[in-house]
Amino acid sequence: MLNHAFSDAIWHRINQKTKPLGSLGLLESAAHQLALIQSSKASKLAQRITLNQPAAIVFAGDHGIADEGVSIAPSAVTQQMVLNFLAGGAAVNCFCRANDVALTVVDCGILLPVEPDSAQFISQRLGERTHNFAKQAAMSAEQVENGLRLGAQVVDKVIASGSELVMFGEMGIGNTSSAAALLSALTKEPVERCVGRGTGITDEQYERKVALVAQGVARCDGLEVKEVLAEVGGFEIVQMVGAFLAAAKAQVPVLVDGFIVSVAALVASELEPSSREMMIFAHRSHESGHQLLLQKLEALPLLDLQLRLGEGTGAVLAVPLLRSAAEFYNTMASFEEAGVTV
Repeated sequence: MLNHAFSDAIWHRINQKTKPLGSLGLLESAAHQLALIQSSKASKLAQRITLNQPAAIVFAGDHGIADEGVSIAPSAVTQQMVLNFLAGGAAVNCFCRANDVALTVVDCGILLPVEPDSAQFISQRLGERTHNFAKQAAMSAEQVENGLRLGAQVVDKVIASGSELVMFGEMGIGNTSSAAALLSALTKEPVERCVGRGTGITDEQYERKVALVAQGVARCDGLEVKEVLAEVGGFEIVQMVGAFLAAAKAQVPVLVDGFIVSVAALVASELEPSSREMMIFAHRSHESGHQLLLQKLEALPLLDLQLRLGEGTGAVLAVPLLRSAAEFYNTMASFEEAGVTV
């Protein structure tokens, strides 16, 4: 939990910069949150915000519900995209290169495993994929616990290497169905409000997706959060939840990507409410359920580029904004320093 005793002093520092009050908008809020995190961690007011070695972690997992035709692509595409990440050819690779962000890819349980010789790759499979949650529980309670532990383990390693900012991405055909089911089950919102078009499915596929998600959600009534994860979660989602919790424990900020990552953020905040204080929301996804999710999390995202790709792309694109927030906090003159009177 953050020490809010530093909050007023941080706002005073921001408000004394040579600008009208509030004129840098959400950048001011981001600077305040970053400074508060680092002040709490150091137990003293942060005079500088540092964002050394930002790191993105893409968690990949497959879903049994993909067999129901809820996506435009088969599960084999998950493996193909993992190989694309490792070859440097995906959108997230481009944005990581452009913004000097390190990338790690984690196999949480994809249908067709890979064995690359790459320092960027970690295999910590919970299975070959989840069960079809429309018909049975996606995973066992033991797999949930293992997933939380393994996700935390990855983040702990990245933070130990010097990263002061982490962000998560995901890859897994069918994972918008799992995310929508989690959102509906945890918030009690109607399934129709939570299910979106994902990769761009037809009207017929959409109606089927809503019905299948509703079948899984119906089993979740009255269950605890971890039990809901077991019923309708995904291997990559449960490991992201563990990653959020580990980052919060280490007091390292997480730049949150779109719909699926934000669902993992919601689950983490349900398990440990203080973890929400470490989250900075990067963008507003074009996936319909994300609008509802942002409201539930009381989040104001930094960007709205109508993205719906996943992979962590929106989070990596927002890194320059956090660097700019840190720079103005660190080096922008105060009215007194600049000799400006108002």
